Amino acid sequence: MIRIVIADDHTIMREGLKRILDGADDIEVVGEAVDGFEALAHVRKGGFDLLMLDLSMPGRSGVELIRQIKDEVPKLPILILTMHEEEQYAVRAIRAGARGYLTKESAGTQLVSAIRKVASGRPYISLEVAEQLAMDVMPANEDLPHKQLSNREFEVFTLLVSGKSITEIADFLHLSAKTVSTHKTRILTKMNMNSLAEMVQYAVQHRLLGPLKN
Repeated sequence: MIRIVIADDHTIMREGLKRILDGADDIEVVGEAVDGFEALAHVRKGGFDLLMLDLSMPGRSGVELIRQIKDEVPKLPILILTMHEEEQYAVRAIRAGARGYLTKESAGTQLVSAIRKVASGRPYISLEVAEQLAMDVMPANEDLPHKQLSNREFEVFTLLVSGKSITEIADFLHLSAKTVSTHKTRILTKMNMNSLAEMVQYAVQHRLLGPLKN
C-alpha cells in the first residue's frame, strides 16, 4: 500500500484528487495539508510513503519548501502536482529534490501511474521536462538572466510578472513588504533590467509566465 499526503490549498482540488485515487487499491490518502507549514508538520510526523505537493501554496512553498523537506527527510519521495506547465518550474523542482512533476491538467489520466512510479524510486517527468533538464546544463543556456536568480528570487519574479503587487506577494509568501521589495531590486539588478515591464516582456519571451493561483 502506498500511503500519501496531499498538500494543496484548494479544497476542491484535494477532493478531486482523492476521487481519482479511489479506484486505486494500492494507494491510500492518509493526510492533507493546506499550506507549507502543515506539509512540514506531516513530514516531521511521518507515517506515509509519498508527498504530493502543490508548487504554489501560501507561506513556505515552491522550491524552498522542497529543499527543506529533503534536508529533513532525504528519502521521502515528492511528486509535484502543479498548474505550472512551463519546464523551467519543473527543472528547479527536480533540482531541489522532487522525484516527479505532473501538471494538474494531466492528473486525470496520469496521476495513478505517476504515484506508483515515484513511490517505487523512479522519476516521473515529461519528455519536455527531460529535454529542458538536458538543455539547462548546456553552456549556451547557462548565461540566461533568470538562471542567475536564487530560488526565492525566481519565485518572487514569477509572482511579479503574473501581476501580483508587493503587498500581495508579501502576504502570499509570509514575508515583509520590505523583504519582497529587496528581492525585486536584486532581481532587476541581476537581470540587468530597469522596470517590471521589462521583466514581463522577458517572461513572455522565455515562456516563464505561468498560471498562478489567487
